[in-house]
Amino acid sequence: MELTAPTPMLHVEQLDFHFATHSVFQRFNQRFGPGITWLRGANGAGKTTLLKLAGGALLPARGAIRLDDIDSGSMPLAYRARAFYCGGDAPALPWLQVHEFLDLHLALYPGTDQALLNAELGAFAMTSTLQQSITALSLGQHKKLQLALALALPVRLLLIDEPFNGLDAAAMAHLRARLAEPARLARQCIVLTSHLAPDVPLAATVQL
Repeated sequence: MELTAPTPMLHVEQLDFHFATHSVFQRFNQRFGPGITWLRGANGAGKTTLLKLAGGALLPARGAIRLDDIDSGSMPLAYRARAFYCGGDAPALPWLQVHEFLDLHLALYPGTDQALLNAELGAFAMTSTLQQSITALSLGQHKKLQLALALALPVRLLLIDEPFNGLDAAAMAHLRARLAEPARLARQCIVLTSHLAPDVPLAATVQL
């Protein structure tokens, strides 16, 4: 008898976070379930900050962030192995070639299907860049590279900041189709930000 994996759930509880000049979150609580949640808010509302906190790139001053039963503070390695933050920015690894950047992520997420990743790279027209330096990529190519990883990695939590900005029409159509797959919506908790309606099936909308 095949067992069905439990649906993913992200818990943000009593979250406090501040920068040197201002506070961003105070006693913030939110739950994100399976499927796509559209995280909305004005510039400066904390959308990107919340994604980075949920991805483990930033640490809360107080409170807890849990993915299923894994706490990001007490079990950071286990937590990050189940989550991926896709921001689209150029990675701070200028000495790497594109294929080395991908190999690094394959090592961090050992369950990744290489054939699936290759297919995503092809769909985003990134296969020809594999031998190039990371620094040679345009910002649009950086975004496509990270989106290919986002769609291929076997994570429970997928965090995508402004996924459609800077993409050409073919890349946007492919991304929307892949995000809308019923199997993906059942097995992943996907939180994305977008200033425009993302035109994908939404499980929830959260306004900051």
